[in-house]
Amino acid sequence: MSFWIIDLLTSILSFAIAGVSGIWLVPFLHRIKFGQPIKTEDGPKWHAKKQGTPTMGGFMFIISTIIASLAGYWIYRLSMNPDVTAIATHHAFYRLLSCIIFSLLFGLIGFIDDYTKVARKNNDGLTPMQKIAFQLVCAGGFLLALWKFGDSSTCIDLGFWRSPDLGIFYYILMVAVIIYLTNAVNLTDGVDGLCGSVTFVAMLIFTVCCSILGQNELTLFTMALAGGCLGFLIWNFNPAKCFMGDTGSMFLGAAVTATGLVLHKHLLIVLVALVYIIEALSVVIQVTYFKYTKKKYGEGRRIFKMTPIHHHFEMSGYSEYKIVITFSTAGIIFGILGIMTLLAFD
Repeated sequence: MSFWIIDLLTSILSFAIAGVSGIWLVPFLHRIKFGQPIKTEDGPKWHAKKQGTPTMGGFMFIISTIIASLAGYWIYRLSMNPDVTAIATHHAFYRLLSCIIFSLLFGLIGFIDDYTKVARKNNDGLTPMQKIAFQLVCAGGFLLALWKFGDSSTCIDLGFWRSPDLGIFYYILMVAVIIYLTNAVNLTDGVDGLCGSVTFVAMLIFTVCCSILGQNELTLFTMALAGGCLGFLIWNFNPAKCFMGDTGSMFLGAAVTATGLVLHKHLLIVLVALVYIIEALSVVIQVTYFKYTKKKYGEGRRIFKMTPIHHHFEMSGYSEYKIVITFSTAGIIFGILGIMTLLAFD
């Protein structure tokens, strides 16, 4: 069976599971009153009407991604080699499994954060230091798994330039990259349909890149997540019937980061994830400038109307639909640039 057919079937299965599961999950979240607390200072004041919208809807694409990617891999192995016990010696499977487990662990961090918010009936979940501590452990474990299953390179690959061997400093840098990117994806989840749409685009781009690099097994994960995001968007497009919560956004952040690191193409990671990077960077710029001007002039000033930057566009009159389309289009453009650099320098 053609690998593209298996990829397509994997994506369709994930889409179906995610979309159908919402029929049960959304009413269930309503019944147990797992509604999203809204802080008006974290977004435009009209977001207050979203108070109580069910959160933790990320379970839709988390469950669908796990089931579909593993089912797709099983079909692939059966079609390539009837001896399914060969899976036990296949490093590609373990890299795929590492991506799934890593994403799940970050999803668990998000779930604890979401549950804490719901239990306290406010928007204060885990403290920043608690999140960072959990993320550091998960990031270290994932990098160890990549080394164990074949990626022993400690060079940064930008395509047109490859760094000298960085040794242990490579892993320190990659831990920082993991923490930045996963939280950047989390920050992107602030407008109905935005994070799911941008990640859908990112996973399609990664699928093409995985195919170019011969990482066929990993396309099962990227296509499963793309299908899962699409199924979730049925429930998350404006007006959202359900939010993914930190449960979902942290899972997505880990999935995007893990895929890029497995490919070991660092310029590609930057380009595919550039929308998320800009979102987080806008917050850093805003906070830094505010603190600087407050110290210098005695009054804090802002560059953007509100951050992350999608809120700046909202405050400037952009509808949520227009923001989703604009940011997703930007993701497509950056992603195509990533594919072009891969073809040019690989």
